[in-house]
Amino acid sequence: MKKYVSFAISLMLWACAQEEQKRLPILGEREAVTKEVNGKSITDTIYQTIPSFTFINQDSMAVTSKDFDNSIYVADFFFTSCPSICPTMSKNLLKVLNKYQGNSEVKILSHSIDSKYDTPWVLKRYADKLGVEGNQWQFVHGSQQDIYTMADKYMVYAKEDAEAPGGFEHQGWFILIDKEKRIRGAYDGTNDDQVAQLMRDMDILLSEYSNDKK
Repeated sequence: MKKYVSFAISLMLWACAQEEQKRLPILGEREAVTKEVNGKSITDTIYQTIPSFTFINQDSMAVTSKDFDNSIYVADFFFTSCPSICPTMSKNLLKVLNKYQGNSEVKILSHSIDSKYDTPWVLKRYADKLGVEGNQWQFVHGSQQDIYTMADKYMVYAKEDAEAPGGFEHQGWFILIDKEKRIRGAYDGTNDDQVAQLMRDMDILLSEYSNDKK
C-alpha cells in the first residue's frame, strides 16, 4: 500500500503544472541502462510499461494489449455492483468517450475486479445501460489473480475485502497510457476537475504524437 501512497503524493507535486507543459511526464518506475555504442557509453532510461495481456470483453471476445497498439487509452478498475464510487467513475468516463467518440487513437479499458459475478453478459448489460456501443470502450473480465496483478502494473490498489462497500476495496484512478504503454498521468475518476484535467492532458498527449510526425 505504501507505494500507492507515494504514487499519489508524486502526482500531486506535478498536477498543478502539467497543463502548461508541452509534453506530459512519464510516471512509474524507471531504470538507467548504460550500453556501448560506437565505442561510447550511452545511458538510456527504461520506463515502466504495461505488460501484454489477454482478457474477455462484454461481447465474449478476446481483448489483448495489441488491440491498444497505436492508441492512447484510459484504464480503470471497477465492478458492476459497486455501491460507492464506480457509478460516478462510469459517468465521468462517458464524458471522455463522448469527447473522443470515433477517434481511433483514443480508447478506454475498464477492468472488473469482481471475477465471480462480472461475467461477460453482466458486463454487456452494464455497457448497454450506459449506452456504450462498439469497441472504443472495452469492459473486461479475467481471473482474480490476473486482474489484480494487472492493477498492480497500473499502480492502482484493488483487493477483495468483506468489510468494504460491495465486498471490494479499490482506488478510483483513471490511468492515462500512451502508445508505448507507459503511464503518463493518473486522475481521481470521481472528481470533475480531475476528469477535465485528464481530457486536457489527453489533448496534449495526442499533440505529442501529431508533432512527432512533422
